Amino acid sequence: MTKDKSVYSEDQILARLAQELPHWRYENGWLRRKYKTHSWKSTLMVINTVGHLAEAAWHHPDLAASYAWVEVKLMTHDAKGITDKDFELARKIEDVVAWRPGKAGGALEGAPETDQRFAYIKYED
Repeated sequence: MTKDKSVYSEDQILARLAQELPHWRYENGWLRRKYKTHSWKSTLMVINTVGHLAEAAWHHPDLAASYAWVEVKLMTHDAKGITDKDFELARKIEDVVAWRPGKAGGALEGAPETDQRFAYIKYED
């Protein structure tokens, strides 16, 4: 199966980010998102989550990390630009990493944000 690898223009990218992925930005040819965490443990959990999603999708981001943050950078290398693959993987990463079960309702209450022993992501409302 052949997938369309049409590259988006900068204006198209910025419009899609504003509409679909407001916490992501376009910079130097990459879709980027920095996730702030509470600790190294949380940083590693984000890295592993992104790694799993990327490997399952067979689309591999560049990552940078430090004690309390992870930056994800996406670009379709063989197309030399931003394609649907980048937007789709960014959406999946955002859905999983930024998921807040306590805010979504249901039986899963989410990690306690007030107890630093269990704090995970520094969520952006």
